[in-house]
Amino acid sequence: MRLENKVAFVTGAAQGIGREIALTFAAEGADIIIGDINLQKAIKTQADIEALGRKALGLELDVTHFAKVEEAVNKILDKFKKVDILVNNAGITKDNLMLRMGEAEWDAVINVNLKGTFNCIKAVSRLMLKQRSGKIINIASIIGIIGNPGQANYSASKAGIIALTKTVAKELASRNINVNAVAPGFIQTEMTARLPEDLKQKMQAAIPLGRFGSPVDVAATCVFLASEEASYITGQTIIVDGGMVMV
Repeated sequence: MRLENKVAFVTGAAQGIGREIALTFAAEGADIIIGDINLQKAIKTQADIEALGRKALGLELDVTHFAKVEEAVNKILDKFKKVDILVNNAGITKDNLMLRMGEAEWDAVINVNLKGTFNCIKAVSRLMLKQRSGKIINIASIIGIIGNPGQANYSASKAGIIALTKTVAKELASRNINVNAVAPGFIQTEMTARLPEDLKQKMQAAIPLGRFGSPVDVAATCVFLASEEASYITGQTIIVDGGMVMV
């Protein structure tokens, strides 16, 4: 198992891609902290991970408040004594054309997606600096690379995560901490399931592999980046999109 005896903190892990990352990490031997705004679903994911024979802790977490992130990290230390891996997956969308987008829509997405990533990195990296080791994986998006009409807030937040990843990777590299991003394309989730069928067909036609990805595809990439196999990779953005964006 590639993550045996590791402790992983995954935000937004109660459902979707984050849940798949948490379960996959557990299957690879890691103990998991599930941080999510939805405590009920976080507890459900905790039970599923414990059924795999790993330790787990579901926490209610609002990543937009640094004090709440610090409080969560202190709870993690009480139970697990360390954090080896941080996956910043928590994210939201509030789509609208830029001219119609309200300030509240802009602020909400930037606060969760970008500020939340900053808050978690700041809190957890202090532990990793003392440990002189760690893996940080930030979930970005191809929309942060190519943009998308109606998603000015989301694209800005994800582009910011990519830039943040590079900067933090340079700041923490001397302490043996790897920082990378994963940029998924169109992944089969509840969000994409709600899209109109004609739009899904149009999107699928733009993907060279001819299909949407699955959360497993993203989780597998995260496992690699969290493992010692990726010990010489830092500051990179790994695109998981079936070839839709080639840069």
